[in-house]
Amino acid sequence: MLRMIPNAGIFIAGVVVFLLVAWDAFEAIILPRRVTRKFRLTRFYYKLTWISWKAAASLVSPKKRRETFFGFYGPISLLFLIGVWAIGLVISFGMMQYGAGSAISLMGSTPGILTDLYLSGTTFFTLGMGDVVPRSTLARFLVVAESGFGFGFLAAIIGYLPFIYGAFGSRETNITLLDARAGTPPTAGELLRRHSYPHGEEALATLLGDWELWSAELLESHLSYPVLAYFRSQHDNQSWIASLTAILDTCALTIAGIEGACAKQAELTFAISRHAVVDLAQVFSASPHALPHDRLPPEDYLHLRTTLATHGMKLLLTPQADKKLAELRLMYEPYVYALANHLSQTLPPWIPQAKGKDNWQTTAWAQSAGVMQEESVLLHDDHF
Repeated sequence: MLRMIPNAGIFIAGVVVFLLVAWDAFEAIILPRRVTRKFRLTRFYYKLTWISWKAAASLVSPKKRRETFFGFYGPISLLFLIGVWAIGLVISFGMMQYGAGSAISLMGSTPGILTDLYLSGTTFFTLGMGDVVPRSTLARFLVVAESGFGFGFLAAIIGYLPFIYGAFGSRETNITLLDARAGTPPTAGELLRRHSYPHGEEALATLLGDWELWSAELLESHLSYPVLAYFRSQHDNQSWIASLTAILDTCALTIAGIEGACAKQAELTFAISRHAVVDLAQVFSASPHALPHDRLPPEDYLHLRTTLATHGMKLLLTPQADKKLAELRLMYEPYVYALANHLSQTLPPWIPQAKGKDNWQTTAWAQSAGVMQEESVLLHDDHF
C-alpha cells in the first residue's frame, strides 16, 4: 500500500500529526477523567502560554488592571487552543494529500503543498469551494474523511464551550454566596463569627455541607477540564482558591476544637476539600512547599480566640488542640499556596486585615450618584 504512495514519508508524518492532535482534542474535550500522561499538546500549550502571559502581566502596574489582564487568559487561551487543534488537523490532512502525490485538479496553476493545504482547509471547515477537485481514489477518500471529521470536530466544540461556561457559573455561585457569610475576601474568623448567633451552628453545618458538594464538583470539573482553573471570578477580591482556603481554615478550626461546633460535618468537608487541592496541585505540577510566612501568627490566633469568645464561640485552650490545628494546616496550606503561586492569586488571611464592606454593600453607582453615604451601610456589621 505504501509503495503506491509517491511520498510515503510525508504521508506517514501527516498521519502521525493527525493522531497526535485528534487524540489530544479527544482527551481534552470528550474524555471525562484526568490524563496522567506527561507529554500532551494541551499541557505544553498551557505551560508555554501561561508563562508568557504571567510575564506580560508583571509589566502591568495597577493591581486592578493586572487582575483584568489575568481574567482574559482563560477564555482567550481556550479559543486559541481550539485554533491550534484546527490548524494541526488541517496541516495533517494537507500533508497526507501532498504525500499522496497532490492528486488534485485545478485551473491556472500547478498542484503543490500550498494547494493541498488550501484543499484541506476548505474541506475541514466544510466550505465546499469546488475550485480544487481530488482526482485519485486516495485523495477523494481523504477529502471525505476530513469533511466528516471536521464536521464532528466543530460539533464537539459547540457542545464543549457551553459545558465549560456552565461549570464556571456553577463554581462561582457558592463563591458569591460566601460574600455575605464570610466577608470579602472570605476568612475563617469572619465566617465563624457571623455564625455565632442562636442556632448558627445548624446554619454553619448546612453551609459546610454545601461546600462539601461544591468541593467534589470542583474536583471533578477541574480535573477533567483544567482550563477552568484559569477562569477568574467576577470580582477581583474573590477567587475559588481563596474561598476554598477559607473553608479549609474554618474546618481546621472547627475540628481542632470549637466547643459545640459541627465537627463531623467539618471533617467531611475538610476531607474532600483537601482532596481537591492536592489533586489539582498535582495536575498543574505545583509542588507543595512551606509558606514564606505564618498565615496565623500567635498574636492573630489569640485575637481570633478572643473575638470568637466575645461572640459566644470558644476554642479549646489546650496544647492538644493547638497541635491538632497545626497538623491540619500542614495537610493543605503548602498545596493551596503552591496553587495560588502557579495561578498568580493570593491566599486569604485567617481574620480580616481591616474593617471594610462586603461586595454586596458597595456600588460605584450609588457612591457616584450620592445615593449611599460612605459611612452608612444597609446592615450594621462589627468586623474583627
